[in-house]
Amino acid sequence: MKQYIIFFSLIIIINIISFFIMGYDKKLAKDHKNRISEKSLFLFALFFGGIGIYAGMYKFRHKTKHIQFIVIVPITIILNIIFIYYIVLHILPKINL
Repeated sequence: MKQYIIFFSLIIIINIISFFIMGYDKKLAKDHKNRISEKSLFLFALFFGGIGIYAGMYKFRHKTKHIQFIVIVPITIILNIIFIYYIVLHILPKINL
């Protein structure tokens, strides 16, 4: 049971970080400073931060006109759900903490 709490806590933390990264990148854009690369934002989305990136896109009105973000981020969320489902059913039950 402990492994599930740890796993889902990590997913929540990753999504919170992803959300704030979108806000930080928006601030950098407004200040005309060096930005976080789109590749990095997509990697956060792919590694279980898709919901945070998506929420940050619309909360901060950032990257919402970029077609690749409109298409790829929801796809990463679907992939995240599939991976989480697989991990919960097949990997976490084998881990005893």
